[in-house]
Amino acid sequence: MKIELLRTFLEVSRTLHFRIASENLFITQSAVSARIKLLEDDLGVLLFDRSQKHLKITSEGHRLIKHANELLFMWQKAKQDVGMSENDSHQLVIGSMMSIWDIVLQDWLKKIHRNMDDVSLLTNTYSPIELRKSVLSRVIDIAFLFEPPFVEDLITEKVASVPLHLVTTEPHDLGNLTSLDNFIMVDYGDAINAQYRRDFQDVTPAKHYMSQPRIALNFLLDAGGSAYLPRQMAFEYIEKNQLFVVEKAPVYSREIFAAYLAKSQKKDIIEQTIQLFPYVKI
Repeated sequence: MKIELLRTFLEVSRTLHFRIASENLFITQSAVSARIKLLEDDLGVLLFDRSQKHLKITSEGHRLIKHANELLFMWQKAKQDVGMSENDSHQLVIGSMMSIWDIVLQDWLKKIHRNMDDVSLLTNTYSPIELRKSVLSRVIDIAFLFEPPFVEDLITEKVASVPLHLVTTEPHDLGNLTSLDNFIMVDYGDAINAQYRRDFQDVTPAKHYMSQPRIALNFLLDAGGSAYLPRQMAFEYIEKNQLFVVEKAPVYSREIFAAYLAKSQKKDIIEQTIQLFPYVKI
């Protein structure tokens, strides 16, 4: 039952509305209120401020969000693992930064599904710091990062080198690197950011800053502008003449690494899945 309390809390914290949360959870509004009250009584704190017209999450509620997400993920991991027959499937828990999912991991998951029938997948998104902690504590089996973690207990494999091209929705920008229309600065890590600042120090500052290439791509297609995007992500839009490559602009490269425990019991399965990346030769 505590799991349902946490799910209800996360839905209310997301919507900040008991009625909308009840509709999303397919339960009554009174049931939502009762679950939140039970959780507050159990923790001995108020999770939401109900004194104002609009519901607000308290500082204690903000602190609970991270723990609630982690507990729900661990519960899902346990249910999946326990529910699998011993000879039927191997659970593989994968963690990554959101932008890496967008760039290379979606296709990789499909390859695992098609080529390894005995592997059951469970995925989650983390920050770089959380990824290192989670793989070391065996919460996840493989972590994908932009920067390799130099930790003695971990094996690190380079799985991809992703070319980043400057693309624009405006063909007239193709020869002009000093004044790009509505340039979006996408965060690919400190190394790429430093290279960009060095190469474009005389360029008009970025109009927008976005952490995910997928968000930047969708924004470009809707509102226009320019940004550095992974070639494979932008390819279909380049083919349709919705995006244009700025050929005179420097091309950057973002390396992606997989990290896993050297003494992991799933080492053989992990290495088989990593071999499905075309770049890797173990």
